[in-house]
Amino acid sequence: MTAEYRIAEDRLGGEPTLVVSAPDGSTCAVLALRGATLLSWQVRDGARLRELTDGYRDEKELLSQDGVRAGLLAPFPNRVADGRYRYDGHDHDLLPGRRTDRLIYHGFARETPFELVHTTTTADSARLLLRSTSIRPGRYRGYPFALDLEVEYTVSGRELSVVIRATNVGDTTAPYAAGWHPYFTLSCPVDDLVLHIPAHTLIRTDASLVPLHGEDGRIPLDRCPDMDFRTPRRLGDAVIDACFAHLSPGPDGRTETVLSDPATGAELRVWQYGGYLHVFTGDTLARDRRTSIALEPVEATTDAFNRPEHAAGLALEPGRHRLFRFGVRYASSGNAHPRNGRPSTS
Repeated sequence: MTAEYRIAEDRLGGEPTLVVSAPDGSTCAVLALRGATLLSWQVRDGARLRELTDGYRDEKELLSQDGVRAGLLAPFPNRVADGRYRYDGHDHDLLPGRRTDRLIYHGFARETPFELVHTTTTADSARLLLRSTSIRPGRYRGYPFALDLEVEYTVSGRELSVVIRATNVGDTTAPYAAGWHPYFTLSCPVDDLVLHIPAHTLIRTDASLVPLHGEDGRIPLDRCPDMDFRTPRRLGDAVIDACFAHLSPGPDGRTETVLSDPATGAELRVWQYGGYLHVFTGDTLARDRRTSIALEPVEATTDAFNRPEHAAGLALEPGRHRLFRFGVRYASSGNAHPRNGRPSTS
């Protein structure tokens, strides 16, 4: 009988987790039920498992949400300017009563409890479906809408794929967009990595990282060479916390952003169907700055709740659902030479 992928329950301190492992030990992923958060993703490279994400390392980090490591971003990605927005003729305040420090970002899903509702395991993959019914009127201030969220993870070989699905179970149309905030590592400083982003436009922002309005908010990358990664190039000392638009998909509609280490030939291909890509080089993280890079597939830009151009795309009508698909694939080169000068064993 052929062995199948295994899913086991575990804990990170007091937080319940799920451990997914291949029957041959070639890959392992760990998920926290809090926020359906990816804590670790390892793939065998030669004789060892290689950690490819920089997730929360302990319960304290997970609860603090510092850096939003691998957070699922819903019902909005990134910031809502001043914590306020107007929707369907009504004003909403996500931080009522607060006069200063009105920064709010990345939605509520990343801290929401999820439950495992279904699994499918084969010799080649494991699929886990997690669900939350926590987003309800009165639960989150300034968001009086009802959503059921489902997150489907598929772990297979050298690939991890994610689908976020939101269903409006309320009586009114809800503003909604999703995203993912993973940090990726190839075991070397960000400066040494090469990045390729098939995007043609940069979203320009003010000092608060909120996009400028109108044509001032978008600039062709032809006019911004320091941020143009359409031709793969080394990151060096580039400091990036920016959103890229007008992504160029392949024939199947899938866009791939490639992060690679030229010294080893290792690469990560972050893929998505539609949306935008936000990039953050980790310069302000509380720990291990610039040792990993956030490559974030998002459905909408920062402050989309206040942008008329996003209104139609955000609207999720009662009884309807919307999904966003993305993931990452790892590849290594058997002919490359690692940093210590020895041939690769992968």
